[in-house]
Amino acid sequence: MAGIPDHIKAIAELSPVEDLLLAVLRKGLPGIRVKSLVDQHETFPLVLVRRDPSFGAWDGDARFTDAARVVINCFAADPNGDEDSAILSEAVRVVLRDAWLNNEVIPGRGHITRVDMNSSPRRASDWATATGPVQYADLPTGVWRYESIYDIRIRKPRKRPYPLPH
Repeated sequence: MAGIPDHIKAIAELSPVEDLLLAVLRKGLPGIRVKSLVDQHETFPLVLVRRDPSFGAWDGDARFTDAARVVINCFAADPNGDEDSAILSEAVRVVLRDAWLNNEVIPGRGHITRVDMNSSPRRASDWATATGPVQYADLPTGVWRYESIYDIRIRKPRKRPYPLPH
C-alpha cells in the first residue's frame, strides 16, 4: 500500500498552510510560478512559500483555526531583477491582504482570517537565509531574491480537506 489509508486522511481537519497560500497566490499572481519547493533547474520569476518552523508558541484554536509564520521569497532575473523582485514582493503582500479582507475561501483549504507582516521585504544574496553555521549557495548570476515574513491566521474549511471517497 502506498501512502496512508483514506480513512486516516479523513481524520485531518487542516491541510498544510502552504497549500492554502499556494492557491491564493497562484490565483492572484497569474503568469508567475508559485511553489513551495525549488526545482534543480529553476526558472524565474518565482514566488517560494514555506512555513517557518521557528514560530514559537502556536497561537491557533484547535477547534477552528491554524496560525503560522510563513516565509515568502520572491525571485526575479535581470534585466531589472532587483526591482522586479521588490515589486513582486509588494504584489504578494497585496494579494494576501486582499484575500484576507475579502474573505476569499479556497474549497478544502479554508480562508485567511488575518495577515500581519512580521518582516518587510529585504534583499538577500543566497537561496535561503541561514540562521546558524550552515550557509546556502549563492543565487545564479543575475537572479535576485527578496524575503518577507508574515504571520498568518487561517480558518479551517467547512468540509475536511481529505474526505472519504464515496
